[in-house]
Formats: sequence, structure tokens, C-alpha cells
Amino acid sequence: MKKSTFLHLRIPFSFFLLPVFMLAVAVSTQISTQNLLLVFFLLHFLVYPASNGYNSYFDKDEGSIGGLKKPPKTTKELYHVALIFDVIALMIAIFISFEFAIMVFIYGMISKAYSHPSVRLKKFPIVGWLAAGIFQGYFTFLMCYVAINDLNLADTLIWKIQFPGILSTLLLLGSYPMTQIYQHEEDAKRGDITISQKLGILGTFHFTALAFFISSAGFFYYFDHAFSFQVALLFGVFMAPVLFYFGWWYMKVRKDRANADFDSTMRLNLVSSVMLNGYFLYLALS
Repeated sequence: MKKSTFLHLRIPFSFFLLPVFMLAVAVSTQISTQNLLLVFFLLHFLVYPASNGYNSYFDKDEGSIGGLKKPPKTTKELYHVALIFDVIALMIAIFISFEFAIMVFIYGMISKAYSHPSVRLKKFPIVGWLAAGIFQGYFTFLMCYVAINDLNLADTLIWKIQFPGILSTLLLLGSYPMTQIYQHEEDAKRGDITISQKLGILGTFHFTALAFFISSAGFFYYFDHAFSFQVALLFGVFMAPVLFYFGWWYMKVRKDRANADFDSTMRLNLVSSVMLNGYFLYLALS
């Protein structure tokens, strides 16, 4: 495998998507350890890297992208490796359940539609934003929950499972525009119109702050009713560093829009992922 291919798979970037899996683990009640390990590997070392590589191949970015400050040029090998990863993921998914495999297939097709030139959801600000938020949030949460607990999808149609899935999408719908905030110029060159471009730099901050407030209030309500007030309060404690960094960065951007850059975006992703993963891990272990 070429170095450029490996880099474009952006395997470490999967850490930023780990909170959805960890939330599913945290609220699970009848965990299959074997399935848990298989789903973790399948998503974070096969499905997400395949999606990253496939989209990178068609985007052919010259500027910074999520997880890569200076992306190398892509080759046809990247396209083939992405498809091979998808096939391996489906083979593992079938071993867990046919229903889970269908969900993995659907997720893969949506992720490909995001950048493939024949569809390219990325060109449509609202549709692209909704597709990313729903399928990386709610859909992935249910996909993980079904496999981890060895259930059918019909078994998830209860409040205690549906509500956190919806909240994960609300959180992603708010945070996703932030991942595009430094790519306005690059996206415009390709003719892509993202939700962050529509909102503007400061508008993206304002929108994310509102979405974060709504989703955080929802999580507090959920953890208070499904677990305890102490568990809900601890969620606020874990989110405090995220709020602090976000506010500090926002003030810097108000002074100079150039501060809405790649490095600051990745730091926000890192802080929020560490805090969310830490909280959900605590909840799962306790």
C-alpha cells in the first residue's frame, strides 16, 4: 500500500466518530462482547477509513481536510483499497447478522453518494448536512446498538433507545458545520456549497452553539430520567472544557476570521471527542 493511500484512509480520524459507538455501548443492557469488539473494529478500521478514502479520491483536495493538514495526491489504489475495505466490512457484518450487514451497506452507499460526481450530496448544503448528521448519528447509533446487543431493528423502537439516537444526530448536525469552517475556499473552487458556507464563519459558530445547547439539554434530560441526576450532572462537567475552548476560539475568530483554521478545528474535535468518549466510557463501566 502506498503511503498516500494509507494517509488518506485517515484511520486516526475515526476517533472523532467514536462517541456515537460509545454512546450505544453506554446505554446497552445486554452486551455481546464478541459483537462489541467486531463492531468496533469494523466501523473504525474498515467502514470509516473506506469512506474517508473513497471521498478523498473523488474530492482530490489540495488544501487541508479532516485529519490531514497537507493531503498528498491520491491514486487509483486508494479507490480500490476503499472498496476492498468495504467488502471485508460486509463479510464481518454478515457474521454478526444479515440485518446489521444491510445497515452497513446502506451507510457505505450514503457515504459514497456524498462525494461521487454522479450524485455528490456535498454540492447541496441542506441535503448534504442532513445526510451526514442522520447517518453518522442516529443511523450509526441504531446500527451499533442492534449489533452490540444482538437484537433486531424492531427491538429498538422504544424511548430509551430512540431518544439517545436522535440526540446523537442533533449533536452532529450542530458540530458538522464546524468541520467545514476552514474549507470554504476549497469547496467553492469545486463548486460545492456546504452548510457552513451558507451560514458564514460567525454564523457557523452561532448555529453550532445553539445546536450544542439544545442537544446538551436533551442529553441532560435523558441521563436524568434513564439513569440519575448525578449522572446527568456529570455530563455537564465533562462538557465544560468543550464549552470553554469553543468560547475562547469564538472570541479569537471575532477579532480575526483567519483564526477559523484547520488547527483550531482539529483541536475542537479532539477536545469534544476526548470528553464525550471519556464520559460514555465512564457510564459504560459504571
